[in-house]
Amino acid sequence: MKRLIITSLLLFSFIVNGCSNMNTSLSGDGPPDVSLDIHDEMYGTILGSYCWSSVRVAECVDTVGPVELMEDKEPIKVQAGEQILLVMDFEPKPNEIHLSRIENSNETEVKIRNQTFTAPIDKGIYYYVYSVKWLDEKEENLSHGDAFYAFAFEVQ
Repeated sequence: MKRLIITSLLLFSFIVNGCSNMNTSLSGDGPPDVSLDIHDEMYGTILGSYCWSSVRVAECVDTVGPVELMEDKEPIKVQAGEQILLVMDFEPKPNEIHLSRIENSNETEVKIRNQTFTAPIDKGIYYYVYSVKWLDEKEENLSHGDAFYAFAFEVQ
């Protein structure tokens, strides 16, 4: 039992210390919050699955998908074609981002420009997943963190 605990502590120390020596040091105990700015009103998103490596933490958390995460949440009411700004108050910014809209189990990539995208034109409820990654700038295929955020709109 003692050997298992010591081995676990050594592994944890290796992960944490190894991560602290990386080129990009992330801070905090997990991914930052992401908000939506719609006409100067802020709305939250729901953090889904993520992996995070910082000086203090190295962990991965797995959740249900974006639609299931939003199951009991009220969609944000927006106007057709409205501009939405994705806001993440965190440095460094992720260097890979993707936004997808989910309709009837179909996922479609949504174009983002300057962290802004446009709400759909047709009335209805739309689910979104915003995926971000903090990839190492020198070592290919090395990720310091990744996360997805879920939110939903009701276009009126």
